[in-house]
Amino acid sequence: MTGLRSSPIKFGCNYEKFINNIDSFLNESLQGFALAHHDIVEFNQEPRYIKRKTLKNTGKVVLISGGGSGHEPLHSGFVGTGMLDAACPGQIFTSPTPDQMLMAAQAVQQDAGVLFIVKNYAGDVMNFEIASEMLEFENASVLVSDDVSLPKSQSVGRRGVAGTLIVEKMVGAAAENGMALAECKALGDRINLSTASMGVALTSCTVPALGKPTFLLGENEMEIGVGIHGEHGRETVPLKSASEIVDQIAGIIEEELHPSTGQSVLLHVNGFGGTPLTELYLLYDLAATYFQKRGLKITRSLVGNFTTSLDMAGASITLTLLDDELIRLWDAPVHTAALRWGC
Repeated sequence: MTGLRSSPIKFGCNYEKFINNIDSFLNESLQGFALAHHDIVEFNQEPRYIKRKTLKNTGKVVLISGGGSGHEPLHSGFVGTGMLDAACPGQIFTSPTPDQMLMAAQAVQQDAGVLFIVKNYAGDVMNFEIASEMLEFENASVLVSDDVSLPKSQSVGRRGVAGTLIVEKMVGAAAENGMALAECKALGDRINLSTASMGVALTSCTVPALGKPTFLLGENEMEIGVGIHGEHGRETVPLKSASEIVDQIAGIIEEELHPSTGQSVLLHVNGFGGTPLTELYLLYDLAATYFQKRGLKITRSLVGNFTTSLDMAGASITLTLLDDELIRLWDAPVHTAALRWGC
């Protein structure tokens, strides 16, 4: 039964969620999202994808992304003018299927090719590759791998995390302005190489179908180097002050990117879903101070819950090295459910 309930469902000790039925949860959520933003998007239920309501710019390279749900507003919240043309949401933390990408591409393609923006997770990579091989029109892919908590030498490569938003925004602006497919791919690859992210969690998250935390932390512990799927990070350490946390994460990012003195950067502090904005802005202040002391010019910034992990308490810091072109693309008009300016 999927009838409405008068109170949230309780899954074990102190875990409550507003859910009618686990099996229908995602579709009901996406229906609500599409209804709330009916001027921007449309929801196709079978196979599941969100697409732009209007595509006025014919002959445009279309951008499609996707992945498991639970990271909202990534990716569906970034469908709209100046960003994505479609998003394919899988079940919670589960990759979408190739038929979702195929049908989404067919629904939005504008005869200039399709660019898939894919986070570097095995299931996402495999299913987007299958869709790419099955498409009858020109396509390419950008693989996002900005998570520097993992070594470059890792066999499957680094994960795509909050830097995905930055790739989608800048490449989306370029495509909106008429950039060709090969150029859009090269741009996306360049942004990815100029971006580094790292996260920390104070709690794990709870997947509705699981009904319990994905991992447990002691009262005075935290997890350094977490991904966005409720997995453990690279180490569990004693809880530190906000200043100590930022210094550690920012230091690793700085070592990765080796920015030069005077370099313009975009600083993005992202929440994982369970951390209030008051704490995220505190982290931003600390991170901005850290990078400014090292001679960097924070030219653009973004703070908020954009690439989440359900209800996880935690945050990530992302730094992108900027040039004049990337600044123009970031500033270009965007009108989506979750990101909008200049329109």
